[in-house]
Amino acid sequence: MLTAVPLLRGLAGNPALPADLLDSMITSADAELATELAESARLSPAQAGQLAETGGTDTRIRLVRRGLLGADQLRRPEPSVVLALLDTAALPPDRALELIRHPDPSIRADLAAVPQLTADLVVRLADDEEPDVVADVAMREDLTPELAGTLARHPHAAVRAALARNERTPPHLLAALAADGGRPALRHCHACQGRPDRQYGRWCDGAHEGAVLTIQLATVTNPATPAAALTGFPDHPDTFLRSMLATRPDLLPTAYQRLARDPVLGVRCNLAANPVIGELMMRRLASVDDNRHEVRRQLAENPALPLDLLAGLAQSTRIGPTLLPRIANANTDEVLALAESTVPAVRMLLAHRPELPEPVVRRLASDPDAKVLKAIAPNPAVSEEQLWAMVERHGNRVAAAVARNPNCGPDLLLGLVRRHPSSWRLHREVARHPNAGPEALRSCLAHERVRPLAARHPGLSVPVLLELLVDPEEDVVFAAAGNPALPRTAMEAALAGEPFEG
Repeated sequence: MLTAVPLLRGLAGNPALPADLLDSMITSADAELATELAESARLSPAQAGQLAETGGTDTRIRLVRRGLLGADQLRRPEPSVVLALLDTAALPPDRALELIRHPDPSIRADLAAVPQLTADLVVRLADDEEPDVVADVAMREDLTPELAGTLARHPHAAVRAALARNERTPPHLLAALAADGGRPALRHCHACQGRPDRQYGRWCDGAHEGAVLTIQLATVTNPATPAAALTGFPDHPDTFLRSMLATRPDLLPTAYQRLARDPVLGVRCNLAANPVIGELMMRRLASVDDNRHEVRRQLAENPALPLDLLAGLAQSTRIGPTLLPRIANANTDEVLALAESTVPAVRMLLAHRPELPEPVVRRLASDPDAKVLKAIAPNPAVSEEQLWAMVERHGNRVAAAVARNPNCGPDLLLGLVRRHPSSWRLHREVARHPNAGPEALRSCLAHERVRPLAARHPGLSVPVLLELLVDPEEDVVFAAAGNPALPRTAMEAALAGEPFEG
């Protein structure tokens, strides 16, 4: 019996594993290793069928979800496998009948989430005694207005909260849920689950703040909720609810103005990133001295940001190495203007845009500022000659970024690790690069955090790769065993439990 040790788990996922060795693994694998083998990209239909017989439930579920195992290949599938078959439409919907009264409520809850169910089965599940099952019904994409109306009166708050999250819930029901959580005649809180509540001296009725707040928050995050139902929420006592409200695109201007004065930083941050707040409010938020940069940082992420505000934000706020939506959407004239900006931070932000005119790439690749070069270095339009020049001028400040460029050849990658042997970030990029050669990769193995990446690289020399198969670190062994450069003789030795020979 082959036990799922890191060596065999890695071998199971090796894309170069020969079919006959895969057969051998399937025949003698234990349940855990069979689960790993079920993810192999090289499984044939016959191998999938054999694996379904020798493996456990998890193996069969994975095979079903990958489309490698059909209902006709299973004699008496377990309920969870039947669920997977239903979920992938590999079984007719009427097969759900055998699960609709299953004693395990988690099975019924999973069944309620299966898309391919007939309307009568959905209605029956909506009448389930377990609230979690009914909550999954309330979240269905095929929810009808009639069923939504029934569920809006459900006594359990968890069901009403699920209904409040569903975009197919009719707007008038969402408005009612936003008002007070629904408040039917009999209520239960999902958190309390019907236990005695000392605070209220009786069974919890779900009308306390926690249950109502959960439902109201669900309506705020639901884009189908009418904005008119949320007019009083800018003054809601819950901070998180107000912060979510600030992300909505359909509020009245007065609501955004009230949120802009909110004392909680997170609310103002979310508002600053909202593209519908308008230019006037963006300028106001940019000019306010918050003593913290978070609001301006989120404002910089706003896709509707006036471009003239960017220079000021870039100078006063640490935005970081990211492509801002406004720069991603800039037209050609705007791109050319940004490239000529006197603010290095603006040129750096532009350099993160992947598609740039060739003159702009050339201009940025010769920029005197190292931050700009670091941003433009990974761009495939930058030549290897330009990359060498960057390294000569700025060394370790740009080395890792240079190593991310697909134009880096083996000599440049080797030169980088020789010049900067202590930089683990550089070695991490080299270990990921398809052009890395054996010597550069061996240098990467000297860095503990990079060893698994390097062990997986097909450019490793075979003797080094065989050494890694007995490495004391399991993640290194797993990676080396999955390396497609691993020789067949080493694969055979792994299956036989024999020493590895080069």
